[in-house]
Amino acid sequence: MVAVSQQEVAHRAASDAEQIAWVDDADNELGALPRAELRERGLIGRGTFILLFNSAGELCVHRRTLSKAIYPGYWDVAAGGMVQQGESYAESAARELEEELGIGGVPLTAHEHFFFDQPGNRLWCAVFSAVSDAPLRLQPEEVLEARFMPIQAALAAADSQPFCPDSLDALKRYLRSTEAGREFGV
Repeated sequence: MVAVSQQEVAHRAASDAEQIAWVDDADNELGALPRAELRERGLIGRGTFILLFNSAGELCVHRRTLSKAIYPGYWDVAAGGMVQQGESYAESAARELEEELGIGGVPLTAHEHFFFDQPGNRLWCAVFSAVSDAPLRLQPEEVLEARFMPIQAALAAADSQPFCPDSLDALKRYLRSTEAGREFGV
């Protein structure tokens, strides 16, 4: 078993205390609550998923740290996270992409808006995409490793390895609504 660093533990505690946008089942704002409280009480928050592609059309896939509260150590097809109090979906997406992968100042394209509902992970989600060939700068408290791969390879890997179900849902919705998805039959 891999040990979790003190830095990761401190990051998780700070993350769990962040004030996250709390919404109802129609995505109407109700206020803000600490991330851990939303999760523990089964309440609904807002989240963003940013599908990062390089100019060759490959998708950035990264592995989450073991200190993450949900899906620790899982592979993730999207950067992203929870929308903080007073933040729009687009502001959150730009912040998360820069924090997790070190990619900032790139245009974000908005796609699907959907509800994801699993125990401990109830979210209104906004999906964005971006293209960048800039070097990745991984946030060590959240990302263990990352690489670009063809979309089909990422989908195939998800059949045999643990992948975050929420970001996979975001990717599949993106593919169904874009030209890229037609070539994969999604």
